[in-house]
Amino acid sequence: MSTTSLVSSLLDEGLKTREFPGVVYRPGPTGRRAGLVGGPDVWEVIRDLRGWSGRGMERIEGIAEELDLSVSMVGLAADFYSAFPEEIDTRIEANEQAAEQIRSRIEQRENLLSS
Repeated sequence: MSTTSLVSSLLDEGLKTREFPGVVYRPGPTGRRAGLVGGPDVWEVIRDLRGWSGRGMERIEGIAEELDLSVSMVGLAADFYSAFPEEIDTRIEANEQAAEQIRSRIEQRENLLSS
């Protein structure tokens, strides 16, 4: 990564975390990603929120209880997503693709072993 690219990336992250205190960026095998301080990645909270039944605060409270997070932390993840949906959607999509690859490999292995 060039110095210019690194500075640009760190500046972008810094501006986002300044706007959303309680969100941090973490390194990982697929690159840096937004996460909640002391909690899961933002994309994980949003993925779970999408799949949860109910509406509004009922949904936020349900996920907060399920993930053992405060309601304010789940709300923070939702607010961050509202500001940066492409960043979070990209993470969710990458996770879904990785899961599909794993399922496919397991199926191929099972087919090999059962024939």
